[in-house]
Amino acid sequence: METTADGADPRVRAWAPVCQAIALLLGPYAEVVLHDVASDRVLGVWNPMSRREPGDPSLLGELDRLEPSAHDVYGPYQKLLSDGRRLSSVSAVLRDAEGRPSAVLCVNLDRTPLEQAAAVLAGFAAPSQPRPEALFEQDWTERVHQVVGSFVRERGRPVDRLGREDRLAVLSELDQAGVFAVRRAAPVVAGALKVSRSTLYALLAELKAQRNDS
Repeated sequence: METTADGADPRVRAWAPVCQAIALLLGPYAEVVLHDVASDRVLGVWNPMSRREPGDPSLLGELDRLEPSAHDVYGPYQKLLSDGRRLSSVSAVLRDAEGRPSAVLCVNLDRTPLEQAAAVLAGFAAPSQPRPEALFEQDWTERVHQVVGSFVRERGRPVDRLGREDRLAVLSELDQAGVFAVRRAAPVVAGALKVSRSTLYALLAELKAQRNDS
């Protein structure tokens, strides 16, 4: 939506495409306002959010009080609408051919969708509740995946890159957890470790021999 002052103001003709482009890119969450420096009045509004119209007071204040090191671009700074929405605003002083301030272009971005998205992401990132072990204590396949997954995370490499000693260490943990007391556990463990059943049985025999020797 575009609202511009009546008449063929050359500043509006010159900057309207820029204002419209910004409003289209950031809409419907950005309001673009073009101000007349001399009269301190609004020249045009694109995607109005603050109910201002052309001819309304701009209330820009004195331009010569602005920090010169900003090179005519100020912000982002925070503003607040009457409905409580927070805005991030940027203002740019537009100068004529002689270098005198001619107009000020302001972009006001509604932060509401950004804050809502941040809240959603923060919710997902919140620490999860402890797992109800009573629901899983009988699920030995869950225990297999938990032991193997934890080991892989600690070592920082995928399961198919674990060495022989690593696999023996995992099998030792699984054995202590009583996994191999369950019938048909071997195929599940072999699948989790990405080895053949014959390799698994060979590793279990080696693990048993090590324990006997110790």
